[in-house]
Amino acid sequence: MFLSTFENKLDKKGRVSVPASFRSYLSNLGYNGVVCYPSFNNQSIEAWPQDRLEKISNAIDSLSPFEEKRDFFATSILSESENFQFDSEGRISLTQKLLKHTKIKNKILFVGQGKTFQIWEPTIFEKFRVNARKKANMNRASLKWELQLNK
Repeated sequence: MFLSTFENKLDKKGRVSVPASFRSYLSNLGYNGVVCYPSFNNQSIEAWPQDRLEKISNAIDSLSPFEEKRDFFATSILSESENFQFDSEGRISLTQKLLKHTKIKNKILFVGQGKTFQIWEPTIFEKFRVNARKKANMNRASLKWELQLNK
C-alpha cells in the first residue's frame, strides 16, 4: 500500500524522485510508472496504478453512452490523465499543467492514500491536513469494518 508522507524537490529539469516505497509497491504490481491526473476534489494530483484507473474507466463505461455524466467523468479523469514512467533513478517529470493545478514550484509532498497516492504543494497540503483531521475526528464513528469469523 501507499503509506506515509514524503517531501522531495523538483530538480532543475522538472523531475522529482518518487519515494522508494511507492515505486516498490508499483513494481510489485508489475508497473514501472504511475498514472496521474489533476484531482477535482482538491488542489492535488491523483496518482494511481494503471489497474486502478482501468476500474474507473470501466465504471465510466458502464454509464449510458448518451448520459451527460459519462462525458463529465471521462473528460475530468481520463482525458486529463498522463502515464509517467520512472527513469533509471526513479524520477518522473510532471507536466506544467499538473504543476500549475497544484501550484507546485519547488517542493513536492507525496501523500499515501492506501491504494493510491496524491501529490501536493506542502503548504497547501498542511491546510488540507488540518481540516481533514478535524473532519475525520467528527466522523470517526462512521468508519467501521466487519469482523471476519473463521469457520
